[in-house]
Amino acid sequence: MTQPTPAPTRVCPDCDGFPLVAITTGTRLADGTRATLHVACRRCHGTGTTTAPASVALGHEERV
Repeated sequence: MTQPTPAPTRVCPDCDGFPLVAITTGTRLADGTRATLHVACRRCHGTGTTTAPASVALGHEERV
């Protein structure tokens, strides 16, 4: 018996699938390492994927 194929995931267009990044601030800590900020993508909230718009998911086409 075959297994159903999961729906393809859509990569977030803002982060291109890299949702969490570490940004150096330029400041050095007492031990000599750099201070970093960990930031998540605003659009996908750190998942790296997005869902299809409702019109696409329902099979409706956008008319211009």
